Amino acid sequence: MTGFSVTAPDGIGEVRPGDDLAALVARVCPDLTDGDVVVVASKIVSKSEGRVVAADDREAAVTAETVRVVATRERPGGPPLRIVENRLGLVMAAAGVDASNTPEGTVLLLPVDPDASARRLRAGLRDAFGVRVGVVVTDTAGRVWRDGLVDLAIGAAGLRVVADERGRRDSAGRELGMTVRAVADEIAAAADLVKGKVTGRPVAVVRGLRHLTTDDDGPGAKILPRLGEADLFSEGTAEAYARGLADGRAGR
Repeated sequence: MTGFSVTAPDGIGEVRPGDDLAALVARVCPDLTDGDVVVVASKIVSKSEGRVVAADDREAAVTAETVRVVATRERPGGPPLRIVENRLGLVMAAAGVDASNTPEGTVLLLPVDPDASARRLRAGLRDAFGVRVGVVVTDTAGRVWRDGLVDLAIGAAGLRVVADERGRRDSAGRELGMTVRAVADEIAAAADLVKGKVTGRPVAVVRGLRHLTTDDDGPGAKILPRLGEADLFSEGTAEAYARGLADGRAGR
């Protein structure tokens, strides 16, 4: 592979609960071919699945979606910033609860099962066009020790989610022992360069990565979050310091 292309079509329009997302994508992407990767923002997946809920207070919705608080920071003139693990095992600000581009008095929750959403969309596009495509469902998140936001994969189907290069050798002949690339996240970030909530283009098509698509649906993006013992940063710095201080005072 020496290159790939990413395009974001116009024309999706406002998505409403009960809309057939595969039909909407098929309408604006009529030339899908084998090996394409269709990237969709979780916002339109959530809307089509009826994940719009009434909420006078976004913070209450964040609390309801939270299973573990990682860090909390006060912010002048607004509610505290909360970095939490949500029901999907994703660690992000505000549990992924979104109050933008949704009617006043409502918030948008993430899909119940983004991998299942990706599988349904993939099946619908296969039925419509008879093609084998990959699908990535994305959401926007921050990153540890990096400023700015990027899109990452929260759901996937028909795609190698990671590329394990351990055991291969570099140009100097050294064996790689740690390199496992998050391919689905790389695709999500690349697609966000042309799609976005401001432009009204929530769908992108990535062409030229056929070697990363698969015949079956695959494990999905659920394998990407690093949790439990693998999570080396399970607390914010202030929270870890406070816990260590309390343990020290208690003689533990």
